Amino acid sequence: MDVDLRPVKKLRDSAAARSALGPIMEAVCAAPADLARLRVVCDWIQYKQNFREPVVSRPVAHADNTDTDIEIAFDLRRCADIDLNAHVKEALSEEHPGLPLEPWVPGRDSCIWRFNQLYWQALSHWEMATGREYEQSLPGGESDARNTEAARELILELFRIWDELDARRALPEELYVLELGVGNGNQARTWLDEFVQLDRRHGREYYHRLRYLMGDYSPHVLERARRTVAHHAERVSALVVEATRPSVTLGFLAGKAFLVYISNVYDNLPTDELACIHGRTYQVETQAFLTEDDATQIAHRFGASRDELAKLIDRLLRIGPELLSEATPGQFPDPGQAVAFWCAIWEALRLRERYVPLEGLDSYPVTPDLTGEILRPLIEGQGDVRMHVSNGALGSFTGTLPLVHPFGRIQCHDLFLTSRRQYRTGFYGPGKYDGSVVNWVNGPLLQLVASRRGFGVEYTPFRQRPGSNITTLTAQARD
Repeated sequence: MDVDLRPVKKLRDSAAARSALGPIMEAVCAAPADLARLRVVCDWIQYKQNFREPVVSRPVAHADNTDTDIEIAFDLRRCADIDLNAHVKEALSEEHPGLPLEPWVPGRDSCIWRFNQLYWQALSHWEMATGREYEQSLPGGESDARNTEAARELILELFRIWDELDARRALPEELYVLELGVGNGNQARTWLDEFVQLDRRHGREYYHRLRYLMGDYSPHVLERARRTVAHHAERVSALVVEATRPSVTLGFLAGKAFLVYISNVYDNLPTDELACIHGRTYQVETQAFLTEDDATQIAHRFGASRDELAKLIDRLLRIGPELLSEATPGQFPDPGQAVAFWCAIWEALRLRERYVPLEGLDSYPVTPDLTGEILRPLIEGQGDVRMHVSNGALGSFTGTLPLVHPFGRIQCHDLFLTSRRQYRTGFYGPGKYDGSVVNWVNGPLLQLVASRRGFGVEYTPFRQRPGSNITTLTAQARD
C-alpha cells in the first residue's frame, strides 16, 4: 500500500489535518480490500464548493489488462465529522450509484465546462437569480488585478519604449493595447484614466494614437465593461473573443500589440490532467453525475421524472435558461425557474475519476498543434505526480504570442503554479466558484512552450496585494 500525503503546509499548520491521519489509516486497513493494490492519497481541498465527496476511489487500469489497482482519496478538510469506515466501504464498493450525465471523458471534455460556458453566456440571468455580481463570488469579493500603481508602471514603461522607437522613426501610427478578460471594465477604466493623466504630463499625445481593444468571451461582461469606459469610447473597441483561440478574432493584430493584459482568464479554461504512477503515464478521465438523493430531490422539485433529468440538463446546456423556459413552460413557467433548476444542478454536480493508461505522450494532443511530448520533462522521472495540462490556457497563450509587437509584452495575473514540485504538495483544482470552474494553471508548462517560441517568461508575486494567491506572468520576446 502506498500513502501519498500532499497538503504539506496544512500538515504543519492544522492539528485537524494531522489528527485525521490515524482514523483514515484505521478505516482503510479495516476495509475488505487488497492493501497490496491500494494507493491512499490525502489532499486538503481548499475550495468549499468542489466536485468531490470527502472520500472517493479511482480505478487505476493497467495497459496489459491485468487486475486494476485502486486509489482512494481523502479530503482532510472534511474527514473530521464523517463516519470514515462507512465512507471508505462505500467508496470501495464496485457499485456506482447516482445519475451519470455523460460517459467517461477526458477532463477538458466534461460537461462541467459546458456549465462554465453557460455561466458566462447567460451571466445576467445567474446574477439576477443570486442577487450578486460575479466578482462578489471571488475570494475577497473582487479581482486582485485592479490597481492604479500597477497601471502607472505599465504605462510609463510603454512611454519609454515608444519614445525610443519614435526617436528611430520606427513607431507605428496606431498604438495597440489589448485586454483579455475585461471583467466589469474597472481595470480598463483605471488604466485609461491613468493613461490620459500621464500622457498630458508626458506631452507626446500618445492617447490620440491609442487603440485599446477589450476582448472577452462573455457578451454580457463585454457590454458592461464597454459602458464603464464609455468616456473613452473613441479609443476603445470591444470584441467577443474565443478565449482558447484568440487569433481567430484578433489575427489582424499580429505583431502590433505593445501590451496584452490578461486577468483571471486562464484558470477558467478547460483542462485535462495527466498522472505518473509507478513510472507509468495515465490520463485522468472524469464522469459528471448526481447522487441518487440529489437526482430524486431535483426531479421532484421541478416536476420531472428521474429518467428525463439528464435530457433536461443537456437541453439547458444547449439552449440556455431563457429558451428552455419557452420550450417547456409547464415545468419552467419563466426563465427564473429555469435558472433555479440550473443553480440546483450546479450545486449538486459531482465528478468521478479514473486513470486510463496513455499509449505515449507523443500521441496525446495537448492542443491542435502541440503534442504531449512537451510534457515529458515535467511529468516523467519526477516520481508519482498528477498535474494539469492547462490545454485551454496553452491554446490561448500560444495564440496570443504572435499578436505581440517585437518590443511588446504580455502581462497576465492568474492562479499560476510556478514549480512542478507544487503538484506534489497541494490540491489545485478543479473547484467551484459561484457558477464557474477554477483550476490553477501549469506555469512551468507555459514557460517551456514560450521558450520554444522565442519568448522568455517570468513569474513574480502580485505586489499590489501581498498574500494573494495571484501571480504575475510576464512574457517578452528574447533578444
